[in-house]
Amino acid sequence: MTKLIKNGKVYIDGKWQDVNIFIEDERFAYIGKEEKAADEIIDANGLKIIPGLIDPHVHFALYCGTVTSVDDFESGSRCAAYGGITTIVDFLDPTRNARKLERSFYDRLQLAKKCHVDYHFHACIKEPDSDLEQYVLMMKQLGMNTIKLFTTYSETRRRTYDPDIIKLLELTKKYNFLVTAHIENDELVTLKPEYACTYIAEARPSECEYTEALKLAGFARDTQGYLYMVHCSSGETLQRLINQYGDILGKHFYVESCPQYFTFNKEVLNSEKGYLYTFAPPLRSKEEQELLIKNIKYVNTIGTDHCSFMSEDKKSHPSLVGHPLGIGGIESSFIILHKQFGDQIIDKMSKNVAKLNGFSKKGSIEVGKDADLAFIKEVPEYELGKPHGTCDYSIYEGIKLNEKIVHTMLRGKFILKDGEFLGGQGELINCDKEVKF
Repeated sequence: MTKLIKNGKVYIDGKWQDVNIFIEDERFAYIGKEEKAADEIIDANGLKIIPGLIDPHVHFALYCGTVTSVDDFESGSRCAAYGGITTIVDFLDPTRNARKLERSFYDRLQLAKKCHVDYHFHACIKEPDSDLEQYVLMMKQLGMNTIKLFTTYSETRRRTYDPDIIKLLELTKKYNFLVTAHIENDELVTLKPEYACTYIAEARPSECEYTEALKLAGFARDTQGYLYMVHCSSGETLQRLINQYGDILGKHFYVESCPQYFTFNKEVLNSEKGYLYTFAPPLRSKEEQELLIKNIKYVNTIGTDHCSFMSEDKKSHPSLVGHPLGIGGIESSFIILHKQFGDQIIDKMSKNVAKLNGFSKKGSIEVGKDADLAFIKEVPEYELGKPHGTCDYSIYEGIKLNEKIVHTMLRGKFILKDGEFLGGQGELINCDKEVKF
């Protein structure tokens, strides 16, 4: 079935263009002024049309040691559709060798089959106990191009240590993949049984992040390997990277941040419901938040780190040790940041993500690419409410906005239309054989 979308303002190459979009066989087949004959004509008058967004950082159905995050692939991807997100990247369970990586991949694949949007996985390594090159080759064989590691969480044996990080960075040049890292200095993390969960900013201070980020940036410069920092939380971290490693930023060292760090600061942890704002790395000071906002142009991608828990799960684990760290946010991420930063946020949630992950059929409105779209409408001011997933709250509730995602299209089919969720059937997407950073 062919479709023609006309009369919308279409975001192409950083500009809004008055063009028609012709879709055939789930792909963009024509983009231009001509009104081609089609089986279905969609009038997008008054709407802005952007590429389907890509969230490179979600945790659906993640067991955190005490409880499991409540949005699974079905409910989490439903929220994604409401947010204009048509592709998500989740994480495999951390593994120590190639054999366990393969098993982890197929276990996760079974869970993802009920996903309403397209999906992909990051390989995830911990305390490797075998040949790292074999691990990389297995990752490539399974269609992935990213390996997630942690420089912290030694208490749960998830940490990867410096010699292995350096070796992986060296391998990125040979096999052209990306090391993605949760970057905190494990030695500076202080976890004591008496700490309340709202003490997290003191237990995991900014120094914890920027000292480790600078060290790993040095590794990336020395090896000329490819490194991606997930969820940068502090403007202090980003400013120090700009000052000391500006020559490799956006070339060998890439930075992801999340909506929560631009929207809130650690003062909310002192509020009555501060326990709802707990995640790692934690919120930072107002000054660090403002510095992060100031340097938004150096942030390459936005990921939500969506990992939602019921409010009672957060409240009933008041101690930092054993507290379920994580929040939801996939549904409202784009619309909040678009209000704050304007159109510069679009590429950070589409084109840039596709490039770094090797999704050549995603991320922009171009002939031959998957017909993934999000439609934005200006509306009278309203307040964000509860999300459309399983979680019973969102930290973004009450934020005032004047735009909404009214339609979301996955490979030429509406999965959200006029604000009504229709559902979809997501597919596993693999990375390109050759990725160019």
